[in-house]
Amino acid sequence: MLSLRRGAVSAVRERLDGLVRLEVDGAACIAYPRLTGPVAEGDEVIVNVQAGVLGLGSGGFDVLLANLTRGLDLPPEPAAHVMELPYTPLQYAVRHAEEDGGLAETLGGLPVVCCTLHSQLAPVCAGIGAELRVAYVQITGGALPLSLSDSVRVLKERGLLGTAIAAAPCLDGDVQCVGVASALAWAVGQGFEVVVCAVGPGIVGTGTRLGHGGLAAAEAANAASALGGSPILAARVSEGDPRERHRGVSHHTRSALELCLGDVTVAWPASLDAPAWLESREEVDTDGWRAACAGLPLEHMGRGPDEDPAFFAAAYAAGVLARDRVV
Repeated sequence: MLSLRRGAVSAVRERLDGLVRLEVDGAACIAYPRLTGPVAEGDEVIVNVQAGVLGLGSGGFDVLLANLTRGLDLPPEPAAHVMELPYTPLQYAVRHAEEDGGLAETLGGLPVVCCTLHSQLAPVCAGIGAELRVAYVQITGGALPLSLSDSVRVLKERGLLGTAIAAAPCLDGDVQCVGVASALAWAVGQGFEVVVCAVGPGIVGTGTRLGHGGLAAAEAANAASALGGSPILAARVSEGDPRERHRGVSHHTRSALELCLGDVTVAWPASLDAPAWLESREEVDTDGWRAACAGLPLEHMGRGPDEDPAFFAAAYAAGVLARDRVV
């Protein structure tokens, strides 16, 4: 059940596109103004405190649920009738891209990079480069609100991402789509040359082979294959993770690959030794990945490029391979 608390906004720390970082009675909190309306210091609010109560890591902050001062009686989005988070207490209507047409019938060989972690997004986009039109599709498996991602904001500012699509149940993107298949078709219809799919920040995990959010990458790869795209799996590789299941090639990558139904290529840095079982790989020259990623948000489980270079090089390799496949 929900863990809710009434409080007052004691400080507004940062206002970003689609996200406000604030404090409620001194406790760290975030708000999504496109969902719950504007917020200001002194507002009386209700916040969801369960993540903090449980002591979660990357998601261990409160989330504003309702603004009692200025967030009541908010109107629905014009011409919207398809619900996000349907049949939950948080349901709200959003105009979906599919309602306006423009979906391609086939992907026509479109490179689709499929990531099991959000922290792979920045190095993947660096590998693709700023010369191509790139769309990002956020898929289920981590945070649902796309607006939580600081990486997406930075990549847009750097010209490495053109648009960010929320594939339901993900939400609050530049564009909303019912699912990953229609998101891919919409991107092609709009002239994007590469699509990168990834879960949002804070992956769901249970420590088991099939109980983790990274499997959404397999769903994206299968949709890409079925629609005539060219799916590439960004391998999760680590030399610094203390957990055995994530050392070398993570079991997340292996289990996602096992669920892929079509031909999927795993991009692999040519400078690293690959495990014998990883037969569906294509080696990529990743020299220069550090320079290409300079200034981008590079962090994975608290480790940066100096602590875990293989992680970022492997993600960069997927971007380079996607760039090379653009026809």
